[in-house]
Amino acid sequence: MKLLFFDLETTGTLVNRHSIHQISGAVVINGELKETFDFRVRPNPKAQIEQQALDVCGVTVEQIMAYPPMETVYRSFVALIGKYVDKYNKADKFFLAGFNNAAFDNQFLRAWFIQNGDNYFGSWFWSNSIDVMVLATPYLAEKRSKMENFKQGTVAKTLGIDVDDSKLHDALYDIEICKAIYDKISQ
Repeated sequence: MKLLFFDLETTGTLVNRHSIHQISGAVVINGELKETFDFRVRPNPKAQIEQQALDVCGVTVEQIMAYPPMETVYRSFVALIGKYVDKYNKADKFFLAGFNNAAFDNQFLRAWFIQNGDNYFGSWFWSNSIDVMVLATPYLAEKRSKMENFKQGTVAKTLGIDVDDSKLHDALYDIEICKAIYDKISQ
């Protein structure tokens, strides 16, 4: 089974207005970690940038505008995933995996492919994905009423995973926590 754990940081929450500025993740094949990645991305020039979104990640407009252009990062990202998936083979694809990815990250990633002129997102990824937040729900159902919220950091702490709160909302760190949750609840 091929899993692409991934997390995005964006310039806001609306897929039709905002853009990716960080994409990080881990390639896991048959349970073995093959590779991690961390790309900083200059947002789409047409995207709006919300200061509040940048504040969450601890970055500035000046920083994200100095990142490599999205087209350059897109080519690097596709080259990376192309080492593990043959996009011309309908039976060879990644399951996208992340925390709350079904409701958020997947749509931004798909839009990013289109913004880069690639309408073949489905050649790389299965349409159904693995949302670790959803998987954790039945696992923690009995404890949910005692939890402050169901954010990734809270879920991880409830499962006994060490979390450095100061590192949350860095996409690469968030993927480490997401994979730790997945590994714990998938045993």
